[in-house]
Amino acid sequence: MISKKEVQHIAQLARLGLSKKETEKMQKDLSSVLDYVEKLKEVDVSGVDVYSPLDGLGNVMREDRIKKESKKKDKKLLELAPEKKNGYLKVKQVL
Repeated sequence: MISKKEVQHIAQLARLGLSKKETEKMQKDLSSVLDYVEKLKEVDVSGVDVYSPLDGLGNVMREDRIKKESKKKDKKLLELAPEKKNGYLKVKQVL
């Protein structure tokens, strides 16, 4: 079991102010987490590839292209804009 002194040290590193009651609760909680980690160390993972994706899929890539419909929509939107310059919307300076 993790000591109260260790819990207070961790709390100090995390800049947490813990009461005595909170320190005791954290002591129990951190101890249970560390016990669970120890259980996980017992699992045999020798046959598991470290870098294999879980779902068996790799990156799904698609070709980046402009659709004809979007060009038509863009023209309609530009027509509705109050100000435009060189085919772009003209807006007030942000900075």
